Amino acid sequence: MASDGDIRVLLVLDLLLSLAFSTVLVWGLDFVGLAEFTVRSVATTAIGLAVLTYLLVLR
Repeated sequence: MASDGDIRVLLVLDLLLSLAFSTVLVWGLDFVGLAEFTVRSVATTAIGLAVLTYLLVLR
């Protein structure tokens, strides 16, 4: 019988990877002048990306 793993581990990995990707994404947008690199913009992007990933992949 295959194990799907602990959902808590998957959620933490999702949040950490979303945070890393959103940091790079917002930094890039700040570099080209399309967005401001702030903690709030990175956190908002990370939460949005984590929710989107959860809905599309984990559900």
